[in-house]
Amino acid sequence: MNGAESLVKTLLAGGVDVCFANPGTSEMHFVAALDQHPEMRCILGLHETVVTGAADGYARMADKPAVTLLHLGPGLGNGLANIHNARRARTPMINVVGEHKTEHLAYNAPLTTDIEGIARPVSDWVRTIASADTVGRDTADAIRAASSAPGHISTLILPADIAWTDSKGPAAAPTIPDAPVASGKAIDRIAALLKSGDPVALMIGDRALREDGLDLAGRIAAKTGAVLFAPLSNKRVARGAGRVAVNRVPYVVDQAQAMLSAYKHLVLVGAREPVAFFGYPNTPSRLVPDDCEVHLLAESHYDLIGTLDALTDAVGARGTSPVINELDRPAVPTGAIDPDKIAFMLTAMLPENAVVADETITTGRQFFPKTNTAPEHDWLQITGGAIGIGPPLATGAAIGAPGRKVVSLQADGSGLYSAQALWTQAREGLDVTTLVFANHSYAILQGEMRKVGVQNPGRNAIDMLSLDRPKIDWVHLAKGYGVAASRATTMEELCDQFGRGLAEPGPYLVEVAL
Repeated sequence: MNGAESLVKTLLAGGVDVCFANPGTSEMHFVAALDQHPEMRCILGLHETVVTGAADGYARMADKPAVTLLHLGPGLGNGLANIHNARRARTPMINVVGEHKTEHLAYNAPLTTDIEGIARPVSDWVRTIASADTVGRDTADAIRAASSAPGHISTLILPADIAWTDSKGPAAAPTIPDAPVASGKAIDRIAALLKSGDPVALMIGDRALREDGLDLAGRIAAKTGAVLFAPLSNKRVARGAGRVAVNRVPYVVDQAQAMLSAYKHLVLVGAREPVAFFGYPNTPSRLVPDDCEVHLLAESHYDLIGTLDALTDAVGARGTSPVINELDRPAVPTGAIDPDKIAFMLTAMLPENAVVADETITTGRQFFPKTNTAPEHDWLQITGGAIGIGPPLATGAAIGAPGRKVVSLQADGSGLYSAQALWTQAREGLDVTTLVFANHSYAILQGEMRKVGVQNPGRNAIDMLSLDRPKIDWVHLAKGYGVAASRATTMEELCDQFGRGLAEPGPYLVEVAL
């Protein structure tokens, strides 16, 4: 058994059975090892940003890491943006990066790079395998690091000669350490604060935004009068009818400050203190008012459900019923297309138990609050601000949640960073319906120009923020990748075409003309 085979067997022993790949020459022994194990599902992405973004979407839904296979330093570099997003989402991911055979590095061949140097800024754990005999142990360590709460990025570098050299075989599945619950002292302190009568905001994030965490947080809020918030960008949020609603901190600085100004205390459970997405002239970076005290109950690597469960008892909320959303489907809208009508359409038509992958940027800012009364669903967001995650995220989510409809809400500008994911959706027959909101511009950047004080941009600035010379034809683009597609210019057309995409198995794309 060679090193590559030991690596694959150790991954499978550790429950890692999906590989998103874009391999090259240095990885051929690993590809051959994968070929010997049909129980490892292998999925090709046409670009590494598709590979890493899909691995993120998969893990968010499957609650375990996938492995990516990337070609040397440049291949890893191509995937960095979505590894960054995954790290911000605290997604478990194992990146296997091929390397030249050890003695070949001395010749500085064209693809030679400092792979560890590229990997470290976006990884929580990095190791170059030094011997074929340690492949199994090193792989088990990578799985343990990635799978430990709340989820981490492991990057394992596999030199070609170690891949083809005989090894001692695979390692057993690693033991994943249990996440700690917040101390009794910390819980009692926050419970006293919640019962004090002071205005308190409870900001929950990460694993606490699943249905069980929201239920507990909702009970605490109903009992104590605290108000629930979530961060602006989240890994996965359980939403819809029968679930506890939670508002996000807004993107716009003055709106966020106004929302938080009513509270004397902000309690964080699996969330960081909210800050502005960017720094603007004469605008604060910190969103929490100076007279609001921030209290950290549990960081994201804690057992957030166990912590909220203990806090529920500490405030006497076990028998309190949380406020939940009631199902309320509006009539499908008609007439000209606008963002509010699109939100009503989603509420009216979203399938039960759907997964929504949201990279709408500007068009969809009101989609989240306006769809609370849709049937129950999960909502995935861009977490690290690196655009181009939407199509790959939806792709991975469809593989991580088989049998569930995935709805991809996609801005056109950012979608062009990773449109190749449509090909993977077609190849794998994934049940993804994509709505591309085609305003043919980087609309968010037009607003950002005004925020930094540029009120009358000239031709150079306008050209860098527009996508209309020529306009991208998403229908033909999607069909070129093998995905059925259509264009909607009215709400009647959009509702009809969205319904068609929901009804048909496999991928479907609607270009929404704005």
